[in-house]
Amino acid sequence: MLQRLLFSGLILASALTAAQADVYRWVDEKGESHYSDQWTPGAVVVKTTKAHPGALDNSEPKTLTAANARTSEKLSDEDNARAVQQDVAHRRAALCKQARDEYSRAITSRKIYKSDKAGERQYMSDPEADAYREQIRKAVQDNCGSVPAFDPNAPIPEPQPVPEPKVNPAAATSQ
Repeated sequence: MLQRLLFSGLILASALTAAQADVYRWVDEKGESHYSDQWTPGAVVVKTTKAHPGALDNSEPKTLTAANARTSEKLSDEDNARAVQQDVAHRRAALCKQARDEYSRAITSRKIYKSDKAGERQYMSDPEADAYREQIRKAVQDNCGSVPAFDPNAPIPEPQPVPEPKVNPAAATSQ
């Protein structure tokens, strides 16, 4: 009785570890890719049929249909890997741009503030601002690989005014 129970448990455990779930990929409205094991509207199935996608399979297919299926599967895996690499590259580029913009603002601003829970500005002291600038510089280094050069003697660019929207006076008045 105990041996049957152990044997059944081993079979069940091996079946659960051998089962693989489908992975779904979708892009949200911000352009960021997400992956999940549950389907969402607009998601594309990325199958995880191999434990090691880079491993070589030396078994020869017995029929032309099996060879075609294997080739199709390999091409699909390559397409999925390429899509994942592109998603990672796009995300890294977005993080790099965001970090560079934040670094530029932190360097050119005379005073740096953080908003508290009530939405009020809490200005940082000079040592806190320097530590924040260093933190942002490291984020740029991590996301972009290099930090843009900063010349403290360069003039600070003047903010550009926002143009007023063009309105047709005839359409703006009510009849």
